[in-house]
Amino acid sequence: MSGYMFTKKIFDQDCTACPRLHNFLLEVKHKHPQYHALPVAPFGVENPKLLIVGLAPGMHGANATGRPFTGDYAGLLLYQALYDFGYSNQPQSEALTDGLKLKNCRITNAVKCLPPQNKPTGVEINTCNHFLASELAQLPKQAAILALGGIAHQSVLKAYKLKLNSAKFGHNVVHQLPDGRYLVDSYHCSRYNVQTKRLTKEMFDDVFSNIAEILNE
Repeated sequence: MSGYMFTKKIFDQDCTACPRLHNFLLEVKHKHPQYHALPVAPFGVENPKLLIVGLAPGMHGANATGRPFTGDYAGLLLYQALYDFGYSNQPQSEALTDGLKLKNCRITNAVKCLPPQNKPTGVEINTCNHFLASELAQLPKQAAILALGGIAHQSVLKAYKLKLNSAKFGHNVVHQLPDGRYLVDSYHCSRYNVQTKRLTKEMFDDVFSNIAEILNE
């Protein structure tokens, strides 16, 4: 976790509100005793200019290390981009002890617990949404929100109590939210999307360039 405390409203390490996810984490912990295998806390600074919203922890990444997008393939492109655009002090995120620090940025997930087959149910997404809603409500007024994938995009809209058809997901599409903040979409930086070139480094860099323009306005 980062060096500051989150309120219970933003994150609860002891949350067991989703029985399927809780039971699955118990199974994973039994199989991999060294894994974090608990809800994964947001990581980054307290008042970020950029909030990145992912889907959920990965089995051998955040679920193992306890830090979002750390130790798995999905983090490779993300942390490289954060470094390239000045949000991180190093381009890789491998473990909690690697000395990584974020600047003006925080990473969170729509669902805080590892779901079986990386697929949370609609009920689980909705159950966890109040944490994201509280986190969004406490962002600085000029912050931008980057949604990685369609579910993260929809979760932001739900947290704002907006209709899902009020803003259509599209890569590098920018949506203005009712409070004046901007929601920026990107394809998720998953292994599948990167290896199939649905998302390239150039495409991801374009998203961050777009965000830089928004934050500099």
